[in-house]
Amino acid sequence: MASKFEPKVPVNLDPPKDDPISIEELAKADGTEGQKAYVAIKGKVYDVSGNKAYRSGGSYHVFAGKDASRALAKTSTKAEDVKPEWEDLDDEKKQTLEDWNTFFSKRYNVVGIVQGATNMG
Repeated sequence: MASKFEPKVPVNLDPPKDDPISIEELAKADGTEGQKAYVAIKGKVYDVSGNKAYRSGGSYHVFAGKDASRALAKTSTKAEDVKPEWEDLDDEKKQTLEDWNTFFSKRYNVVGIVQGATNMG
């Protein structure tokens, strides 16, 4: 039986990369003006450029160019929740974050790791 996180249509992903991506480089990949759109979860950077929801005006654009771990754990699209810190959250929210990490890992290429990330836990 397929996992609940499996994409409806199979996705061919590249092998994950562990290239360092600076905070500045991540911030530039915010999906505006033809830029790529990257979202980091627990320091792992996913290329979500192909999903228009992460582009300017999209419902998840708030996550683009940032580590959105806390917001995803809280199932929040509030800008103030879009930050890398998640370790202080309760176990239920930590599980939600793991679920999002699994969801992203089955749909988007990992293009690198946030340089100096301290939230990879």
